[in-house]
Amino acid sequence: MMKTKVMFTLPAANIIGADECVLLGEFNDWNLEKGFNLNKQADGSMQVEVELETGKDYQYRYLLGNGRWINDDNEKIISELSGFPVENCIIRVVEVVDETLLPKPKAIKSKTKTTKVKPVAILKEDLTKIEGIGKKIESLLYKNNIHTYKQLSKATIKSLKEILENGGSKYAMHNPGTWPKQAKLAAQAKWDDLELLQKKLIGGK
Repeated sequence: MMKTKVMFTLPAANIIGADECVLLGEFNDWNLEKGFNLNKQADGSMQVEVELETGKDYQYRYLLGNGRWINDDNEKIISELSGFPVENCIIRVVEVVDETLLPKPKAIKSKTKTTKVKPVAILKEDLTKIEGIGKKIESLLYKNNIHTYKQLSKATIKSLKEILENGGSKYAMHNPGTWPKQAKLAAQAKWDDLELLQKKLIGGK
């Protein structure tokens, strides 16, 4: 059973003055006694590092000290709890092998040590929060190693157009001109500013 360490981060804006927070999810059977306590950071956010089994998906949420359940800014999924829909966060822990760290073959036989590469978890953020990006385009961006708002904000319009064009005619018709700007606001958790920008974009259609 291979495991990897995953850092869970809850932005300061999501905490709203709470001093205590516990991470609960499928990895600890949603059991409060097995919960992971988050540590307050200098910027007001909270973090905790958890070791999870590689190759699995896990649903999770955060329970504040005041009894309120909240989510972070990562990908979401709707689940049923006692017949009612509940929005949970989801993380997909996958193994990524960095081929540059693997030993290169040599013409002359010699005793070489194989470098074991630790698996790395990819945290995929919900890119559908960006106006103009749906689930299919989000999957296309994931395939092209754009998993987070920060990565999308640094992408050029030209590279995004190439990704869409390579995806086929149904994607090439979309205009990614504002995606990096929107993603930059999302990466900085400036959700109010993002909402105002998106209203202008929708109104200008």
